[in-house]
Amino acid sequence: MTKPTHRDRQRILLRLAVLPLLVALQTSDGWSQQASPAPKDVAAPAKEPAPPPSVTILGARDAHGVLGRDVRSSTGEDMGHIVDVIVDLTGTVRAAVIDFGGFLGVGSRKIVVDWTALDFKHIADKSDQVTLDLTKEQVKAAPEYKEDKPVVVLGAAGKLLPWDFDH
Repeated sequence: MTKPTHRDRQRILLRLAVLPLLVALQTSDGWSQQASPAPKDVAAPAKEPAPPPSVTILGARDAHGVLGRDVRSSTGEDMGHIVDVIVDLTGTVRAAVIDFGGFLGVGSRKIVVDWTALDFKHIADKSDQVTLDLTKEQVKAAPEYKEDKPVVVLGAAGKLLPWDFDH
């Protein structure tokens, strides 16, 4: 018997790799052949149509995006801009990640503030900013946010609600 060449080994490996795919395709609904047709006296169960999705219409002046929005203190100090939103396991918005400090991205750091410390009342268009109920000194003292690490949330006095940890 002759020794298989490199090309023969490649063909064998290709056939072995393709065989499971062909079997899977043949047994899937899209490629399988119909078995014998169903008897005419037995009706197939009717598929109920999916219910229509619920629809809510928000007025153009009633809702606005927040990512990238400038954040100012109540005295007008530049506090950075919102770069992310943090939600809990139920999907409830709990905090905002603010890129704070620095100049042109150099020396900036991310901090997390409680959602209730932000005021969105005056954001009629994209150029308007969000107001933060904290001072620049309080934000400077906040620890830096790092993904996949415990999150320290800075909140305005009397507004911070405790998070319920189930883990």
